[in-house]
Amino acid sequence: MLRKVLVDRQAHFEEAPAEAAFYGPKIDVQMKNVNGKEDTAFTVQYDFVMPKRFDLKYIDENGQEQQPIVIHRSSIGAIERSMAFLIEHYAGAFPVWLAPVQVKILPIADRHLEYARKVAADMKAEGMRVEVDERSERLPAKIRDAQMEKVPYMLVVGDKEIENNQVAVRSRLGGQQEVMELKAFQDKVLSEIKSKS
Repeated sequence: MLRKVLVDRQAHFEEAPAEAAFYGPKIDVQMKNVNGKEDTAFTVQYDFVMPKRFDLKYIDENGQEQQPIVIHRSSIGAIERSMAFLIEHYAGAFPVWLAPVQVKILPIADRHLEYARKVAADMKAEGMRVEVDERSERLPAKIRDAQMEKVPYMLVVGDKEIENNQVAVRSRLGGQQEVMELKAFQDKVLSEIKSKS
């Protein structure tokens, strides 16, 4: 039955006869980790044991008593393992579409906080994951911390940016800071998120 599912879906698979399986036949979905070693991402198992052991029954559409088929799948474990693979693969530096925090806004001084919060609210309204660094730290410390957190983009905001409705964009990769219109930056990030680039 499991083989038929894979054949019907035209999935690439290899059979491993006599390999250990606790409940019965299973499908292992394999992924290669960052070191090239193959690990199991998750499994789907046909359980021959539990329906009999617990004497599970149901009544079918003809009123007949039947024993159900039990399928085990490791959905929660699969999420955890998939996240572990992604963290290893990207070394924590997720692409912008996948990053938990896509943009961190860094106000230069306390008087720039209001503008930083407004920029954050605008971006959140567009569906972006944004945080404002509201600490009373010096700007170099805020930049360093955001880079250590591997946030894809940092927006530095000060007097000039407020005056011109702009943001000074820094990438976590370093390089030159680029001053942009807020709308242009939002469009750029939304495009990267949509295209998963």
